[in-house]
Amino acid sequence: MTRSLRARVRRGRSDRGASAVEFALVVPILMLIVFGILGFGMMLSFRQTISQAATEGARAGAVQVDTTQRVSDATAAVSDALDVVSVGGAHLTCSSTNVTCTVAQAACANDTTHQCITVTVSYPYRSAPLIKVPFVNAIMPSVLSYSATARVN
Repeated sequence: MTRSLRARVRRGRSDRGASAVEFALVVPILMLIVFGILGFGMMLSFRQTISQAATEGARAGAVQVDTTQRVSDATAAVSDALDVVSVGGAHLTCSSTNVTCTVAQAACANDTTHQCITVTVSYPYRSAPLIKVPFVNAIMPSVLSYSATARVN
């Protein structure tokens, strides 16, 4: 065997296991990034659901002719819109423990001659996330909240 061939063989033996060590060092970071992306995606999707629920509630309250039914119709519409989300096996509604739904009827801010329905939906996301991801939940928003206002016709 020539001298250069022996040197190559020795170098190859000393590098054994290096790729396994590199893999073991990189995989946890890669998994944290992947699950972080999934966690943020779920949070953004849930934020959109809360936004849609508040908008649906404001619209439902605004189109109700009977003034005594506006708040209950708005709350029911919010609950229906939130029903698509399941946390811990239970579907979310306005009566869920973590969800806060507020419906208010008052004079519109830009036109006091008309009444407006304002619906606010809040959820404490950091304390009850849809997906629990270590280290990532610490940088998630503490509360997801959205308000929607619609003028009563």
